[in-house]
Amino acid sequence: MGRKWANIVAKKTAKDANNSKIYAKFGIEIYAAAKSGDPDPHSNQKLKFVIDRAKTYNVPKHIIDRAIEKAKGSGDEQFSELRYEGFGPNGSMVIVDTLTNNVNRTAADVRAAFGKNGGNMGVSGAVSYMFDNTALFGFEGTDADEILEYLMDKDIDVRDVEEDEGQIMVHGEPDDFHTIQEALKEKGIENFNVAEIEMVPQNEVALTGDDLAQFEKMIDALDDLEDVQKIFHNVDLGE
Repeated sequence: MGRKWANIVAKKTAKDANNSKIYAKFGIEIYAAAKSGDPDPHSNQKLKFVIDRAKTYNVPKHIIDRAIEKAKGSGDEQFSELRYEGFGPNGSMVIVDTLTNNVNRTAADVRAAFGKNGGNMGVSGAVSYMFDNTALFGFEGTDADEILEYLMDKDIDVRDVEEDEGQIMVHGEPDDFHTIQEALKEKGIENFNVAEIEMVPQNEVALTGDDLAQFEKMIDALDDLEDVQKIFHNVDLGE
């Protein structure tokens, strides 16, 4: 478990280190969620989910509010959620989730990021079958059994609760994201290191040397794309 935890925390830490980029991506995601329904998070579960995620990355309130206010305007800019799947060096698999107002641009940019960095983009479903869509919560703690029992007492079925080096990770069904989150908050857990719906790989591969360097270059190229919101992969980045 430690290695998967290391992967997720490393990914989040990298995002935290580039605040301007992550704030911009969340601004677009919040705008699109608010535009797709009621711009009130109390009645728009999709918007509430995005705002909750944004808060775990310390996105400032004024950025969240500005995106919602923009969505209340008369503009008709529409965004589409698209997923691309592909391969990197030596058995590595990558899933790229995007939010775009120009599908042709995004598809070309993602394909180029793969192709110019030793990878290739596959068809829909090419790698996602090797990942599990999972509601994932990470927070400080050392008693996984207590958390599991607590959630079971709340009649919440979870896939797994694990502990590693002072961190607890709860794996649940994506549809139960809000239910699990509210239950954990009722138990007094407010500060989540991770509160996401993640595509968790069923198996991981280890890359070394040139393969690892090329893979990291490809991931950086994908992450630099304006339309890319999330990237999932099966490469073991644990020490």
